[in-house]
Amino acid sequence: MRNRDEALLSEILPPEERAVEAVVARYLRVAPAVTRFARSLAGDDGLRVRLGSRTQAEPGEIVMDPGIFQAAYARRAPVTPSEVALASALHEVVHLVATDLEERRALPAEWFPEIDEPLPEDPVPLLDALDRAGGPAAEAMFLAVEDARQEAQNLGVYPGARSVLGDMYRAAVPAAMGKARPLGQFALCCFLAVGGYQDVDALQSSTQPTVTAALEDARSLIDEARRAAGPWEAASAALALLAVARYHGLLTEASTTETHSETEARQDDEREKIDEGVDAVRMITPILRDAESYDATKRTATAAEAERGARGDVDHAGDPATDQILRVSEGPDVYLPTGQSGRLIVSPIPERFARFAADGRTAIAEAARRWQVGQRHISGELYPLFVANQRRGLRSGYDAGDLSPYSALFLGAGLFERMFERRSLPTRRAYAVSLLVDGSASMLQPRALPGGVKAPWAMAAATLGAWTLALLCDELQVEFEVALFNRAFASRVDDTERSYVDRLNGTRGALRRSQGGAADRLTRTVNHYLVKSFDQRWVSAEPTLAGLFWTAAKPAEAATSARRNPEASPPVAMFEKAANVDELNVSHAAERLGRRHTQVRLLVVLADGMTRGSVETLAAAVDAVEHSGTTVLGIGIGDATVEAAYSRSQVCARPEELTRAMIEGVRSALRKSIALSGGDTWWAHEGLLYDESVRRKVHG
Repeated sequence: MRNRDEALLSEILPPEERAVEAVVARYLRVAPAVTRFARSLAGDDGLRVRLGSRTQAEPGEIVMDPGIFQAAYARRAPVTPSEVALASALHEVVHLVATDLEERRALPAEWFPEIDEPLPEDPVPLLDALDRAGGPAAEAMFLAVEDARQEAQNLGVYPGARSVLGDMYRAAVPAAMGKARPLGQFALCCFLAVGGYQDVDALQSSTQPTVTAALEDARSLIDEARRAAGPWEAASAALALLAVARYHGLLTEASTTETHSETEARQDDEREKIDEGVDAVRMITPILRDAESYDATKRTATAAEAERGARGDVDHAGDPATDQILRVSEGPDVYLPTGQSGRLIVSPIPERFARFAADGRTAIAEAARRWQVGQRHISGELYPLFVANQRRGLRSGYDAGDLSPYSALFLGAGLFERMFERRSLPTRRAYAVSLLVDGSASMLQPRALPGGVKAPWAMAAATLGAWTLALLCDELQVEFEVALFNRAFASRVDDTERSYVDRLNGTRGALRRSQGGAADRLTRTVNHYLVKSFDQRWVSAEPTLAGLFWTAAKPAEAATSARRNPEASPPVAMFEKAANVDELNVSHAAERLGRRHTQVRLLVVLADGMTRGSVETLAAAVDAVEHSGTTVLGIGIGDATVEAAYSRSQVCARPEELTRAMIEGVRSALRKSIALSGGDTWWAHEGLLYDESVRRKVHG
């Protein structure tokens, strides 16, 4: 029985792990090592290694197509995913750095033994010379030999990567040998032997008799090809191997009556036989696929890309499909208690929403009056409790500690014992609150209000609640975070309406061309937008949240503004109507909250519909968060899903109910945390001290 680490790759990787974004994510983990290897191989410390939509090789830069890595993961081979990630990347780097067929030489006389007259002395490119000497079959044989030679000579410093390639190749050999025709078998054996992946004796046991005899005669030529100093020498060995194949009848001899079209058909058939044998085993790199692909790889970079400048060792090449794949690949993985997992795109909310801040503040004041949501002294009776909490832990003494800031006054008064103060063990409790709001387009749809009218109040009420909750936390000096979640094409922090729509259309079309059926999954991602992060000051996040409120309260006006001035307006198109995956966002928000290392953690989740996952999975995620010590409040807008998924829940049908549920829920949880921590006792103690000081003043 095979060891787990030696299992076939297709058996240990489920389909979602062979998806291009998962493959690219694995590559990104080894990218620094790949870049260092490429720089060492090229002798260029400034060489850039990037991912792009098409493979390219230029001085100072190489670009690798992520699709090449994905093809490697589709193989059946006794290797692990991490091995494939490194080996396939090194394989591609070797060929992109080492392949240079631009050197021009005069036609070698030994390539044309049938010609007695002198050959032209003008230097010609290698591939043109090969075409004159042996036609398409010579080109195909040379590219197979050169592929193997480069790997044998340049991957010696990474024997582990060579062994992975060998395992991948050998796993594919039996099927390839069974389908290949004699010339294809011979070319495949030459590729494997030149690369050092199998010796000639082992290969002869699985080939047809004519191929076995040809391989016997080709032993010295295979060794010569492996040791070739460069591509011209490898080409000489390839032509000699082709001559051996012709001698043993593996190539069809030209007829004296053959027409030009018949000659072309015969040569194309010979090239096809070689390609179908070799390509069934080797990892095909575009720069060595054929002459046309070589030219495209060496000369396809546009002037715009050349002018853009360096953006790092590993970067995308400006193609919208690759840009999106990289963004999805770099997103954090979220693991659910059910064993399922998913990937999020986490990003700050677009900063252009601050453009609507002035209108938003006016609208907030109006909505607060209409829905009777207080905007001053939000903390109420909690404020003195939290002030007392901030004073806890400090006591005076004379035994040890820090020098008092009032030591000069104490010294002048002769109170030497008060010059020092020390802090007791930390007794102040730290608090953190996270608010997670559904940001799908359904939150902007009109909903019923008293009197039979309809208005888009759901996200407006939620945003007003977020604003008021921010004021509450700011008054109490409690750490807090506000985030939106949705499932759509992910916006960027610097997006405008124009840039967002242009990127969406460009990415969707490019992904459909390159990824087919996976395009929709890669375009409509699970997104987590940070409106105000824990580490961000409220004063810097306030304009964005105000503008977001105006967008939510006046969606038609916001859309009109975006149409009139798309270059300056925020991307209002980002609110797409789509089913969210609540459990991924809840787990990620809880993880961020858990990293604050506070004693009291509170997560408030607000949504208006069913999760795209399952209620059972959402309930399991919420339960796991609760068991980690975080209190979770679920608030539903006209939907009872929260009652099934959250142990603490409330369903709201009116805007004032929603905002009050958010604020009062947080207040109640904070009160309970104070009581559970013995807060009633220390608050009563503070109160008694205050009452005693008043009594003394009154009675003298």
